[in-house]
Amino acid sequence: MKENQTNRRHFLKQISTLSALVAGTPGFVQAMPLWENNPVKEGDGFTFLFQGDSITDGNRTRNNDWNHVMGHGYAYIIASKLWYEYPAKKFRFFNRGISGNKVTDLAARWQTDTLDIKPDVLSILIGINDVSTFLSGNQDFSAEQYEKSYQALLQQTKQELPNVQLVLGEPFILPVGKVKEKWAEYSREVQKRREIVKKLSTEYQAILVGFQDAFNKALAKAPADYWIWDGIHPMPAGHELMAREWLKQVSKNLKLIKA
Repeated sequence: MKENQTNRRHFLKQISTLSALVAGTPGFVQAMPLWENNPVKEGDGFTFLFQGDSITDGNRTRNNDWNHVMGHGYAYIIASKLWYEYPAKKFRFFNRGISGNKVTDLAARWQTDTLDIKPDVLSILIGINDVSTFLSGNQDFSAEQYEKSYQALLQQTKQELPNVQLVLGEPFILPVGKVKEKWAEYSREVQKRREIVKKLSTEYQAILVGFQDAFNKALAKAPADYWIWDGIHPMPAGHELMAREWLKQVSKNLKLIKA
């Protein structure tokens, strides 16, 4: 009897300690990963959505042609691997990247192409078209405006989909073609937006995928045009690099998959 009372006191003490921790840690519950909130599900039926510009688009079809529906880039490689590795999970993958898009273009179609899909994992790569447009002389696409518009997009997303796991990819370049011709300008503006994405990933508890660092390291294996043909759009090897880096970073946080 005495032992039972001791165990009961110990149990109540543990509950009290945990309650104090939760109460004293703002956002503690919200910060818990989705798969921990629902351990039974463990990702079964998860919906993965890829959003962005032409790099994500990958010349995808706009119909149900399964030869091309995921495009021909990193999103396709990621989806193919995870579909193959986890058939029992019944994952669903969507690609809604559109060539030429800037962050303001995402905002204009966000309800239909993102929120209505209700993804469990939302991967976003956006920014290089904002840089190119700004360098062409349009001041409406400054780094400050990029941050303001991107933050509004993420805020809207978390309000409507509070449990979504965000994955934010940094914009990237290599010195090839027109990018090489304006290397200093491109480097400066891309770096600004990389820092913004990193900041937003912390603010919104997103998984950060540092594509630029991955491409920089790859230069030790092969020259820039082996990875990115025009300084912006990846070669097939570049898309494979992106897919591997995405899986590497996401699998560190999303325990239901492995790189």
